[in-house]
Amino acid sequence: MLGGIDAMCVVVGAIIGVGIFFTPSRVAHLAGGRELALVAWGLAGGVALLGALTFAGLGGRYNRAGAQYEALRDAYGGFVAFIFVFCNATAVQAGAIGIIAVVCVEHMLVAAGGDGAVGGLRMLGLAGLLIGGVTLANVVGVRCGAGIQNVTVAAKVLTLLAVAALGALGEPAPAAAATGRGEVGSLGIVGGVLAAMVPAFFSYGGWQHALWISGEVRDPEKNLARAIVGGVAVVVAVYLLTNWAYLRLLGVGGVAESGTLAADVVATAWPGEGRRIVAAAVAVSALGVLNAQLLSGPRLVYAMARDGRFFSLFAGLSRRFGTPAAAIVFLGVSGLAALAAAAAAGPDEVGRLLAWAVFVDSIFFALTGVALLVLRSRTREEDWPVGVPAYPLAPLLFVVGTIGVMLGACMDPRYSSVAYVGAAWIAVGAVLYWAMFRRR
Repeated sequence: MLGGIDAMCVVVGAIIGVGIFFTPSRVAHLAGGRELALVAWGLAGGVALLGALTFAGLGGRYNRAGAQYEALRDAYGGFVAFIFVFCNATAVQAGAIGIIAVVCVEHMLVAAGGDGAVGGLRMLGLAGLLIGGVTLANVVGVRCGAGIQNVTVAAKVLTLLAVAALGALGEPAPAAAATGRGEVGSLGIVGGVLAAMVPAFFSYGGWQHALWISGEVRDPEKNLARAIVGGVAVVVAVYLLTNWAYLRLLGVGGVAESGTLAADVVATAWPGEGRRIVAAAVAVSALGVLNAQLLSGPRLVYAMARDGRFFSLFAGLSRRFGTPAAAIVFLGVSGLAALAAAAAAGPDEVGRLLAWAVFVDSIFFALTGVALLVLRSRTREEDWPVGVPAYPLAPLLFVVGTIGVMLGACMDPRYSSVAYVGAAWIAVGAVLYWAMFRRR
C-alpha cells in the first residue's frame, strides 16, 4: 500500500515531466509578452488547483482502483465512462508514452556525450526497451513502481529549483530584452492567453493519477486529498519560479525560440558540462513521468474490465505480484504501437498531439467536474466520508476553466482542427462500445 508521501510523489511525478522543458517556448510565442506568459502559467495553474480540489472531493467517496471511471459511470452511465477510458488508454496516454520514451532516450544519449540525433530503428529499439523495462517494473509490484517515482520526483524538483536559483542569481543574456511577439497580435490579448494556456495546461496535467490509484493508497479518506492538493500546489510554485527564471535570463523572444530551455538557461552561467548535466536531469524527469503513466493509467483499464465493459482478460490481478498485469501490459503495448509514429514525428506533430491530448482531456475533466455536482445532488452529505473542499465553487470554476482551455486549443492557429480530430476519435470509441460492450 502507498502512504501519503508516496501518493503525493505520484502526483508531482506525473505532472513534472518533459512538458516544462519544451512547452514554455510555445506559451511565450502565443502570449507574446513576459507578463502575459506568466499570466497564462498562473491561470493554468489555478485551473489545475481547482481540478485538484474537485478530484480530492471525489476521492472522499471514490477511492478504489479506477475511481474516475466509476465516478463518470455513476453520474452518466457506462457509455461516457467507456469513452473516457478508451480515449485515455488508446490515444492520450499511448501517444504520450511513445513521445516521452523518445525524449528520454534522446537526453540519455546527450548526457552520455552524444548529440541525441538518433532516428530510425535504433531509436525505436532503445525507446521500446525503455517502455518494456518500466512496464515490467510496474508488473512486478506497485512498491517497485513507487520507488522509481520517489527517486525521480526528488531529482526533477531539485533540477527546476536550481534553474530558478540561476534566474535569481544569474545575469540575463543580451537578447533577453527582445520582445519576441508571436501570434498574439492576431489573437488579441485574451485569445493569446487562452491559446497559451493549452501548452501550459499540458505541463500541469497529472494530478488525476492519484485518484486512479486510490485503491492502493493507505487511509485514502485522509491521505488522498492531501496528496492531490499538496502535489499540485508544489508544482504550481515550482513552475512559476522556473518560468520566471526562463523569461528573466533568456527574455520572451529567447524562450519562444529555444528548443532546449533548461540547457540554454544553465549555459548562461555554465556553458561546458552544464548541457550534459541538464540533459541527464531531463532524462530522469522523462523516466519519472513515463513510470507514472504505467503505474496509474492501467488501473482505469482494469476497473472498466472488472465492471464488465471491457475484455475480461484485463479484469484480473497477477497471482504472483497482485498487480493488474494484463492492463499494465496493454498500456505498454499501446505505447509501443504509438512509438513508431512518435519517433518519426517532427516538432509540429508533437505540438499537434499535445493540443489534441489537452483538448480531449479537457472534455473529460469538465465532465468529471459536473459529475461531482451530479453525484452530490443525488446523495446525502453524510454519505461522503470527507467533505468536498470549497464545494460547489471549486468544481464549478474548474468546469469553466477547462472549457476555456478547450476554446484555447481551437484558437491556436497551428492546431485549430483538434476539435474535429477529437470528435472523430470519440466516434471510433462509440462504435466499439455499441458493437461489443453495450449489453455488458
